[in-house]
Amino acid sequence: MTEEVKPPRAVFLKWPIGHPLGEPFNVKQQTAVLKSAFNALKEIKEPGTIIDLPYKWRREEY
Repeated sequence: MTEEVKPPRAVFLKWPIGHPLGEPFNVKQQTAVLKSAFNALKEIKEPGTIIDLPYKWRREEY
């Protein structure tokens, strides 16, 4: 869906819909995702770039 919308830049996580930052109350996970998303704002130079973030749903320690 993100590719169809063609945003100027985006990050992607293959997580359940409605959980854009991570599991409820998992502050470390949510912080890691936010830091990666903000970092992508600086790194992405090409319009339309989508970065797949490497995080896994409920399978990692943060």
